[in-house]
Amino acid sequence: MSKVVLITGASSGIGKAIAHYLADKEYTVYGTSRNPKTALDGKVRMISLDVTDQVSITNAVHTILKEQNQIDYVINNAGMGITGPLEETPDHEVRRVFETNYFGALEVIKAVLPTMRKQRSGMIINVTSIAGYMGLPYRGIYSATKGALGITTEAYRMELKEFNVKMTTVAPGDFATNIAAGRYHAPILDDSPYKENYGNTLRLMDEHVEAGMDTKVMATVIHRIMRSKNPKVHYRVGFFMQKFSIALKRILPDTWYEKLLLNHYKL
Repeated sequence: MSKVVLITGASSGIGKAIAHYLADKEYTVYGTSRNPKTALDGKVRMISLDVTDQVSITNAVHTILKEQNQIDYVINNAGMGITGPLEETPDHEVRRVFETNYFGALEVIKAVLPTMRKQRSGMIINVTSIAGYMGLPYRGIYSATKGALGITTEAYRMELKEFNVKMTTVAPGDFATNIAAGRYHAPILDDSPYKENYGNTLRLMDEHVEAGMDTKVMATVIHRIMRSKNPKVHYRVGFFMQKFSIALKRILPDTWYEKLLLNHYKL
């Protein structure tokens, strides 16, 4: 039987690339978004799912189980970006991105685990970010949401071991997607003490996304992980220096690493 895959945030970018890649590999793929335009997107079955709405999550999982009677893989990809000086970022926007990037992923996990435990099999892949390994200037909240999901995954893996349910993270670096368009940007205020540095950093971030890797690279890595009997705790996908930056953080004194980031962002 074809393995059944649930992918959140599959209407664009990395999620869409993964969905179509896996459908071409003969998986039964359910892609989700808050407002899917069509029920079928090629070979991908698109259904409605809002990760911040418990009822929406429950209904989506119920739909899949009613049609397939199994869920073999879940790829928690839905997320949103956020930028801004920490001092000036509105509290409600901070909570909104945590609800999407962190709590939303946890709710999807809880919705599928009873089925996976019953099956005595399943794999959950949480898409985090290389930004989640470090506190980045003017992206501190985004880094925090992805870092939290990575740490939670480490704990979940050990709790799920006895049920033969696998869990891992995949941390992408910069990819050529429309994430910048959907990101919440705290406004650059004329009277802000952060005006110049924030504006320059924001432009630099957008340039990195525009020059990012092809989303198909993420799709191929995800597929390779799915085929692994014993997935690693964490995977990173990006340009060499992006992945190397994580290794540097482990070995350099904190203040040295901080200086590297300050130089990189010209701060």
